[in-house]
Amino acid sequence: MSVTPLSPALPERSLPVTVAQWRALAAQGSAWLLPRLQALRERSEGSSPPGLWLHLCPAADWQAQLQQLRERLAAGSPGDLSARYPLLGVPFAVKDNIDIAGQPTSAACPAFTRVATESATVVQKLLDAGALWVGKTNLDQFATGLVGTRNPYPRLASAYDPGRISGGSSSGSAVAVALGLAAFSLGTDTAGSGRVPALFNGLVGCKPTPGRIGTTGVVPACRSIDCVSVFAHTVADAAHVLAVAEGPDARDPFSHFAPGPGRWPQRLRVGVPGGPDVDSALGYDTAWATAVQRLRDLGHEVAEVDFAPLFDVAALLYDGPWVAERHSVVRELLARQPEAIDPVVRGVINRAADISATAAFEGLYKLQAAKATLAALWQRVDMLMVPTAPTHPTFADVAAAPVAVNSRLGTYTNFVNLLGWCALALPAGRTATGLPFGVTFIGPGGHDAALAHAMLGWPGLAPTPADAAAPPPREPASEAVLPLAVVGAHLSGLPLNGQLRERGAVLLETTTTAPAYRLFALPGTTPPKPGLVRCGEGGHTIALEVWALPQHAVGSLLALVPSPLGLGSVQLADGRHVHGFLCEAHATAGARDISAFGGWRAYLASLT
Repeated sequence: MSVTPLSPALPERSLPVTVAQWRALAAQGSAWLLPRLQALRERSEGSSPPGLWLHLCPAADWQAQLQQLRERLAAGSPGDLSARYPLLGVPFAVKDNIDIAGQPTSAACPAFTRVATESATVVQKLLDAGALWVGKTNLDQFATGLVGTRNPYPRLASAYDPGRISGGSSSGSAVAVALGLAAFSLGTDTAGSGRVPALFNGLVGCKPTPGRIGTTGVVPACRSIDCVSVFAHTVADAAHVLAVAEGPDARDPFSHFAPGPGRWPQRLRVGVPGGPDVDSALGYDTAWATAVQRLRDLGHEVAEVDFAPLFDVAALLYDGPWVAERHSVVRELLARQPEAIDPVVRGVINRAADISATAAFEGLYKLQAAKATLAALWQRVDMLMVPTAPTHPTFADVAAAPVAVNSRLGTYTNFVNLLGWCALALPAGRTATGLPFGVTFIGPGGHDAALAHAMLGWPGLAPTPADAAAPPPREPASEAVLPLAVVGAHLSGLPLNGQLRERGAVLLETTTTAPAYRLFALPGTTPPKPGLVRCGEGGHTIALEVWALPQHAVGSLLALVPSPLGLGSVQLADGRHVHGFLCEAHATAGARDISAFGGWRAYLASLT
């Protein structure tokens, strides 16, 4: 598949798939981009599965979008346009519990339908970035479910097996991207609705930290923990969309945008469940073992983690007081017209009637206690990896046991939003039966940028066509850092390295200085420390590590650095300059010159 055919003529196979491909077309101009957008529109109208679109963009509105795109394309150079409109010409789909101005929002319940007076904050950001909305997609009614079948519309199947469910609640959003009818889509995720459908349709599902994307204009499920999620074909695409969509939302009282670390250590500590609940009949057990081995092959440390405390948190979502949040959204419709609500959804929400105010506070206390206890988990591991879901049900499975099947699908998803964490669901190959298998990586709240960066090279991702003409993607916001070179006791595994790690520093690289330095073993220091001094002639290359230290933590680290050491500029072997620890020259009088060892580790090894 290519987005740069020999002429602008339009064979259907030339339609782009990824965000990067559509952005590459936009860089080539109207003659390349507009015919393909029109072809996508025609395909969406003529060959979409029944039940995918609950509301397709009206023809007049679609033409208005194309006209605005023409004007934007004519207004500047490709480079200027890419900076101003980072999603220029990229088609996307929107889950139909998210508002688009002038269009109906139904939450998959016809009796609930209303016309939005303005677009949701997240939709408006995407439109302002140049994206074009194709249509609004099906879902489990009121985003209550992980199966995709709880609505009055035709059932959507997985893009890989017509007999198996698409997953939900963001069913249509996932299927639209999987079938190439949108480059990316918006879903919502409260209990796994942006992750389970990603698994069943072979996609990337990005579930941000709660509050990172504003939810003004989103019909709530559980308003206090809802997230807007992103479906895409690649991690880079999902991260690019997140970078555009994220940010404070003044009208959302639960908005909490706080950029976190941009990188994790090169060698990750990954926690996994021991003996996970996965369906061996589908080959999920073998696929899971392969994914765990991939981590080890990549050089990461894998450790089994007790998931019992996480499952206790997950139980609060449907067996605890958070069901009452769902009730608050539909209580008027439930009282006036209960038959308008899907029977299974109605049964779930009606449980709220048995939840007292006392029980609600008790649930909140349990959650706060769990958060405090589980915070220690991130001292032992950098991230978690879990099977995205334990199995892939058929439509018959769901019909036979709609609640039990749904509950099992949330085994490894339900606890994440309650704890305020972020997650990224990724494809991890196919099973022997041909079904997609996927894993989800989970990180602490605010680590969205680090999570995306760490997973850019995940080998389970299916190859998708790329295009070198695409402008570089954006990355989610991360906190400012200071690259810091260390040569002694702050090196990995040495006594003072903890001072870096406890401040959130991340190892960027292992390299050497330029051949212009000498290293001395300073006498009388505890723990033993070297002193690095720049010299005019007769210099050596000295081994070092470069760490990314959050700028807010620089002062507290420097307060721990004793004289005669201080912060200065260190030249690396490739000519770059970074900040690093240097020693005042007078302190090396009488100190042993250990430069010939090439570094502090080699010198310490010589002592033993």
